[in-house]
Amino acid sequence: QVQLGESGGGLVQAGGSLRLSCAASGRTFSSIAMGWFRQAPGKDRELVAAISRSARSAYHADAVKGRFTISRDSAENALYLQMNSLKPEDTAVYYCAARLSPAYLRDTYYLKENEYENWGQGTQVTVSP
Repeated sequence: QVQLGESGGGLVQAGGSLRLSCAASGRTFSSIAMGWFRQAPGKDRELVAAISRSARSAYHADAVKGRFTISRDSAENALYLQMNSLKPEDTAVYYCAARLSPAYLRDTYYLKENEYENWGQGTQVTVSP
């Protein structure tokens, strides 16, 4: 099991920036692939970005491409999401997710919600017009 804890959410005006962090513990950090999901009120949870265990491969959803950047720091056992040029439609609860990834898939990221085994509690991001 991996324990995950998000931080960094808050209220920001449109055009502003936030950096989300996710602290991971319980497994060797380099053995887990990770992702960020979000869920807006009345909507399904959706993938925002994903990154391989090696950090060599990353994916960003079209809605955030060019504005958000996912990264990870093995020294800190942490996952990050840098969010720039925020829009009101980015308002959601943001969740960190993790799953074990075998060494032979070290450059693979995972896109489906049901591929992830562990989830954080979420952090609220609200973007005002």
